[in-house]
Amino acid sequence: MSVDIHISPVLRIGAGSVDTVGALVASLGARRPLVVTDGFLASSGLADRVAERLRGSGADVEIFAGTIPDPTTESLVDGLSAVRAHDADSIVAVGGGSPIDTAKALAVLAVREGPMRELKAPYRYDGEALPVVAVPTTAGTGSEATMFTIITDSESGEKMLCAGRAYLPSAAIVDYELTMSMPPRLTADTGIDALTHAIEAYVSKKANAVSDTFALSAISRIGRWLRPAYADGADVRAREELMTAATLAGIAFSNSSVALVHGMSRPLGAHFHIAHGMANAMLFAEVTAFSVTAAEERYATCARTLGVATDDDSDAAAAEALVRELRRLAQDLEVPTPAGRGVDRQEWDALVPVMAEQALASGSPGNNPRVPTAEEIEQLYAAVYA
Repeated sequence: MSVDIHISPVLRIGAGSVDTVGALVASLGARRPLVVTDGFLASSGLADRVAERLRGSGADVEIFAGTIPDPTTESLVDGLSAVRAHDADSIVAVGGGSPIDTAKALAVLAVREGPMRELKAPYRYDGEALPVVAVPTTAGTGSEATMFTIITDSESGEKMLCAGRAYLPSAAIVDYELTMSMPPRLTADTGIDALTHAIEAYVSKKANAVSDTFALSAISRIGRWLRPAYADGADVRAREELMTAATLAGIAFSNSSVALVHGMSRPLGAHFHIAHGMANAMLFAEVTAFSVTAAEERYATCARTLGVATDDDSDAAAAEALVRELRRLAQDLEVPTPAGRGVDRQEWDALVPVMAEQALASGSPGNNPRVPTAEEIEQLYAAVYA
């Protein structure tokens, strides 16, 4: 069986690399970039810093700071207007997963007319798009290295997975110094998000030798450095390792797939406005416990790579150790349950059947080692609530 591997042509990694953005964009032949970011990063001065470096390389630059958490089809309207008003020939995405996902969607919509809902999975768009240079400011989503974007349909409330080569950034600048100010909660949620990406990529039915290599490297780094980064945000080594791990995990799942955790987490964001990383963190341990018997050897390798099992442990024992570690990690990093976050039980129970159907419809659960029924997903949601 042959496998196509897709990685951004340029991954520029290291401290201070953000200041090379002007030369990088110029090397792509772009002269009219639009910086796509959010209000916080605009007010922090980072967007202006990026724009200044772009202008220093001769670019005509505008900034669009209207992205929102969990971007929607409605939120894309103003962004698309900004792209067209500037006659942008490229997009520089600065921020976490939401600005980068917004930028990817805008890059496609600027070239391909029609509503975003026409592009949702299982449809795959490999056509033309504006070049995107992604500058992540969080260590978790891996969006800077993936062929996906997540956009919520404002009419239906569905969180749509959109996939294809057109969404893969032309370049990414992975500068860990941009994550040094991340608060502990964001560090925890994005770190567990990256670990979810890596483990799901490794156990996915679409895993391959190349995605395995990236996934295991990410798992090893996260296992060693997530807790130190959570405990001390000024730990430079921990920040650097987590930033690298997030990108490696992004490459891994972009070239295999995510699975049941992601299928179940998207409805949590759509219905309860729970951030993607936190939603994954809430679900991770219970979904893994449900899945381990279907791929014990794979989960055992994850446990050994994470450092919670040894070669002397049987695969069954190592897989169970992984489940225990994920529960312990959620406790150590103070991941809330839906109940602890204030989600009403009656509202939760009423929406569980809808969320289960939406999870299955996303296609991601089909990549899971153990493919669930709608009833089994409902049972997992019930277990996760409390």
